[in-house]
Amino acid sequence: MSSDQHTLYARAGELFAPAIARLARAFERDREKARDLEQDIHAELWHSFARFDGRCSLKTWTYRVAHNVAADHVAAASRRPEPVPLDAIESLPEAGDAERQAAENLAIERVRELVRRLPPLDAQVIVLWLEGQSGSEIAEITGLSVGAAQVRVHRVKSLIAAAFEHPEVEPSR
Repeated sequence: MSSDQHTLYARAGELFAPAIARLARAFERDREKARDLEQDIHAELWHSFARFDGRCSLKTWTYRVAHNVAADHVAAASRRPEPVPLDAIESLPEAGDAERQAAENLAIERVRELVRRLPPLDAQVIVLWLEGQSGSEIAEITGLSVGAAQVRVHRVKSLIAAAFEHPEVEPSR
């Protein structure tokens, strides 16, 4: 264990642990499995800092490692059904007559459900955008071009907005 590895991991944890937890929850519905994914991300992040050479920012490195672990997790999850494109979703979770906080929680859960049904790359792009990453940062993390990342963000945002504006109508791409 190098001192640099420990320092880098500690700094990444300070800055990005909440984002890593949200990423894990976005990709894994089951709380226990989401915690397992989060631990897997942290374990790989720890190991990865042994090879960190500083050619990119700590933020980019951390998100790239998290992105790759989450992508591997999704690919390996053969027990999960195939992702359904957002435009093929026939029904959305119903918003109830709850108070404002309950309504906000329901809206967040609806978005999470929609994200879970996206193809993995679209889900990763929108989760990164929701975490405040710019188009160029998303491109660097995912390996897409900046234009492709921005187009995916725009397309997914439009599909999610349409699903909320017209929950009775199936969204179309």
